[in-house]
Amino acid sequence: MSAHTFAIRAIAATSALSLLLAVGIISAATASAAPPESPPAVITASGAVATNTIPVTHAENDRVPEGAAWTQHYFPSSDGSDVELHSDVLLPEGLAAGEKVPVILSVGSYFGHSGETSVEDFEHTGPSDRFMDLIEGTDLFGRGYALVMVDLRGFGGSTGCLDFMGDGEQADVKAAIDWAASQPWSTGAVGMYGKSYDAITGLVGNNLDQDALKAVVAQAPMWDLYRSMRSNGVPRSPIVDTSRSYNDIATLPQMADDDSRYLANAAYETANPLCTVENSAGYRTADPDSEYWKTRDLVEHAKGTDTPLLFTQGLLEFVTEPDGVEEFLANNEGPERGWIGQWGHSRGNDRDENGRLMMGREGWFDETMAHFDTYLKGIEPAVDYPAFAIQDSTGSWRAEDSWPVTNASSTISLRGGSYVDDGAEGDPAVEMGNSFTQWSEPVAVATRITGRPEVTLKTRGNGNVMVNLYDVAPDGTAVMFDEQVSVISKGTTSFGLKSTDWTLAPGHTLAVKIGTIESGAVSNWIDTPTNEKIRVNRADLSIAVSDPASDNALSGAASTFLPTYVLISTSKQDIGSATFKIPPAAG
Repeated sequence: MSAHTFAIRAIAATSALSLLLAVGIISAATASAAPPESPPAVITASGAVATNTIPVTHAENDRVPEGAAWTQHYFPSSDGSDVELHSDVLLPEGLAAGEKVPVILSVGSYFGHSGETSVEDFEHTGPSDRFMDLIEGTDLFGRGYALVMVDLRGFGGSTGCLDFMGDGEQADVKAAIDWAASQPWSTGAVGMYGKSYDAITGLVGNNLDQDALKAVVAQAPMWDLYRSMRSNGVPRSPIVDTSRSYNDIATLPQMADDDSRYLANAAYETANPLCTVENSAGYRTADPDSEYWKTRDLVEHAKGTDTPLLFTQGLLEFVTEPDGVEEFLANNEGPERGWIGQWGHSRGNDRDENGRLMMGREGWFDETMAHFDTYLKGIEPAVDYPAFAIQDSTGSWRAEDSWPVTNASSTISLRGGSYVDDGAEGDPAVEMGNSFTQWSEPVAVATRITGRPEVTLKTRGNGNVMVNLYDVAPDGTAVMFDEQVSVISKGTTSFGLKSTDWTLAPGHTLAVKIGTIESGAVSNWIDTPTNEKIRVNRADLSIAVSDPASDNALSGAASTFLPTYVLISTSKQDIGSATFKIPPAAG
């Protein structure tokens, strides 16, 4: 982009601010915070716009990590639009001229200089500390890596409208990979790292199949974006909450001492309020077959990809749920490793206030850097790490070559029943309630239910359905460990529950509850009850089981969230007559 083009855009932005002031869409205080026109851009030989390329160290700015040198850069997205992306680059301090290092890249929404999700208490500008734990926990710069943090369009110092992993943000990821690989200090080998939103961009990077991308580490990503917003047609609270949160992040004011170009770019969303309106509308798109969701179908786009992937997935997640993970892994043909277990929205290294690892297992950063060393530097790991480290509901860890591993599977025919779709707000004293439950025979030996259970219902009536699985002790103490919901009408409806890895102790029973959608302690569906009577003429449950007796044990403790989850998910049941058997898990 030429200096002339930038000047025209700056004038246009000033005019837009004047218009928004006149009609009262933004306040005078907001307008007064708008940055002045930036000076002419510096155009590099590669065509990228660059400013603040003189390295700044920790001694000069305490927000720069020790051992690093910080520069900022601007470059265009890859879609041919006017979107300009901003990156914060942290290189090993003292890197010699001509010396090259591999790049750990993170692309996302959380790298604004004023704070990740809200304005934080910083006295002056500097690079985001979002991954300071990675830097300090791995001696990243001492190990000879660069860390590059790129703002997606609409966030931090990048222009454009935020796009929730649409064509625009995918173009940003592509541009970021190519840019990081082509810099004079880069070996050309790029690995992506992130958690949550910037873990989703790692999956996007895999799907783009860029030669420069050699490895991905994704902690707690959304695997299927549509299912994260709607469960088989039933809206979830992220439709409102998530879109609002990212709209707020995109419009955060930045630091007063940021360079004028950064501030001009950061003001883009405020000067273009339709950006946030359109973003919110996109989240509410109901049709899974719409172009909006087809563009964002990460599972489908993963077919035939082969980027080496290390990931984490909490099976008790209700932020980025275990929904779509198995399908994504099946479609990706590259090397896969993962930590899967009974935790919530955590990083592999997170600790609680008492210093306990929240996932319960040591060594996350060791495995992360072994992954990057292998695929970015060609250094074979000194330790033979398991492909999958799995924590089941007992808190025990085991090693697996793949996941899920099953010893037996079965489709169980359940008896029919009726319920009223009243949102669990009806009178429990009425003759017909809002759910019905069936119980298995008690298991003779410890039996693990693993993978993604599936249900098929043949029904009459229009409304919603919720299917819950319970681990029921002989005294009736029941822990709900899996659930899913769907819109239903007359006919046959099939859907998968969430992925699970839950062990029934000897003598315990599996209970299957079918009924209206209830608002549990961690549920976040926004359903509309029809108050119709729903008749379930037939119900089939498909489950896979494995034998804990054959586990290859790993060291590690139970996650810190598991006891809390059990507490909030426990109820009492009067166990009825058994109507089905769980298939034996022959070792």
